[in-house]
Amino acid sequence: MISLRPTLPRLLPALALSIGMLPGTAFAQQFPFDQVLVLEAPRIGPLKRVPVLTIGADGRTTVDLWCQTVPALFEVNGPQILIQTAPLPDTLPQYMSSGQCSPERMQADAELLGQLTQASEWQRQGDIISLSGPGGAPLRFRLSSH
Repeated sequence: MISLRPTLPRLLPALALSIGMLPGTAFAQQFPFDQVLVLEAPRIGPLKRVPVLTIGADGRTTVDLWCQTVPALFEVNGPQILIQTAPLPDTLPQYMSSGQCSPERMQADAELLGQLTQASEWQRQGDIISLSGPGGAPLRFRLSSH
């Protein structure tokens, strides 16, 4: 006689597949890890540099600001995000020549770093990733095509 009652070992793959299709899980998988995100912002002064996030598959991130660069860690849980950054370094990078980092650009570094650490949610619409937090306008990043 053949039993039509499924056994637990036969159900495990189906259960794992259905859990993988839960909305929160699918949402988290859409975060663009292993991508470069470029901030949608006007240039400050004559330099072409704008902030860029380089996010690894493990969440380790390099945050290239207007003048400085800091490491960070991105953690994603569904639509929620936690961004932990190192503090701004006391000195400018060696590749920055004198005069490239105006007080305005240095202030923009500090402000953007503060906004990133306050971000608690993310949203993706095509190639646009928005990071938002309490009380501030969302930061809009575009996936790099390079």
